[in-house]
Amino acid sequence: MHGPVSAAWLLVALCAATGAYCLLRMRSGVEEQRRSAGGEALMGFGMAAMAVPAAVFTPPGWAWPLYAAVFGAAALRALWAARSGPHHLHHVVGTAAMVYMSLVMATSPASSAAHHHPHIGAGVPLVTGALLLYFTGYVLLSGARLVPATATAGGGTRAVRWGDRPELARACRLSMGIGMVAMLLTM
Repeated sequence: MHGPVSAAWLLVALCAATGAYCLLRMRSGVEEQRRSAGGEALMGFGMAAMAVPAAVFTPPGWAWPLYAAVFGAAALRALWAARSGPHHLHHVVGTAAMVYMSLVMATSPASSAAHHHPHIGAGVPLVTGALLLYFTGYVLLSGARLVPATATAGGGTRAVRWGDRPELARACRLSMGIGMVAMLLTM
């Protein structure tokens, strides 16, 4: 078993599965959920693509600035959406983290050979540390929110569609937070 390569494949699988479920959530009857699911699907698939081991695929040099541009546009969209509520600020931080990691990879001398495993010390330690602190706190808080509350007696038995299950949406956000921590640790 190769530690970093197998961990990278696990991260690819986790992020791709999260992105796929977020696409399913885009079929929700709730407009706000549809909007946030699209951004989360982009994050999930983008993180999966960034985590593919370099032994399998090394992106061309122009790919990292393209990632930065795509996630920069997503960050602006999330910032615009944050006007309606502070819960969108997490999307701003997540997309900004993706821009940061893309720019680090674009400027890393080992980016063409190391893919998402840059030399130790790549990036700005203060920025990487702040993002690690944020996402670690987010993961701990999200994990605590997944702990089920005491069930109420006689609760409704209305069938809930897969795209409308709030606990699965929270689990997706949690898994993307875990993936972000893992990716930032490789910086």
